[in-house]
Amino acid sequence: MSRSKKWCLEWAFFLGENGRRQYNKLCKGCVHPCKQSFRAVVVSCPHYLSLRSKKCGN
Repeated sequence: MSRSKKWCLEWAFFLGENGRRQYNKLCKGCVHPCKQSFRAVVVSCPHYLSLRSKKCGN
C-alpha cells in the first residue's frame, strides 16, 4: 500500500535513526493522542502537570 507524499513528510519528523517512530520522553507513557516528536521541545502539554510546577505556582 503506497503512502501519500503528505503523510511521508508529516511522519518524517517522528522517525529516528532506525526508521521507527519515536516520541518525546514525556509523551511515551502518556495515554492521550497528542504525542510529540522526540525532536520537539515540550513547551506545554494540557495533560501533563509536574510536581515542580505545582510547588512553584504557590
